[in-house]
Amino acid sequence: MKETEVVSTKWLENMAFEFEINGHNLIIDATEEVGGQDRGPRPKPLMLAALGGCTSMDVVSILKKMRVELKSLNVNVEGELSEEHPKRFTKMHVIYEMEGDNLPMEKLKKAVSLSEDRYCGVSAVYKEVMEITSEIRIKG
Repeated sequence: MKETEVVSTKWLENMAFEFEINGHNLIIDATEEVGGQDRGPRPKPLMLAALGGCTSMDVVSILKKMRVELKSLNVNVEGELSEEHPKRFTKMHVIYEMEGDNLPMEKLKKAVSLSEDRYCGVSAVYKEVMEITSEIRIKG
């Protein structure tokens, strides 16, 4: 039997909705200009967060197995939106900012590559409809 994920969406008021995701609650809302109260993020940026979260978890896990110790990892995902409606992402760029002592660039590249090409299910879906690029920056 195939594994299934379920997210429950409940309308709160105006443009605010509450999601239950894995037993956690998240509110999304629109800006005041379009009838919301700005009580939470908008849906499209959550797509960027999904990619950032998915690949971050992969990279940390892979680097631990490679015995590479990070002091910090920040992942920023930039998304370019189409000009026409429906407004959708046409490209995403992932920036991995890593900090640590004597980080081996080849292992960092390998971990990112494995996440992007093999393990991150969010990346796999997004790649079917848009270009995804990435870069690694070592801090410090």
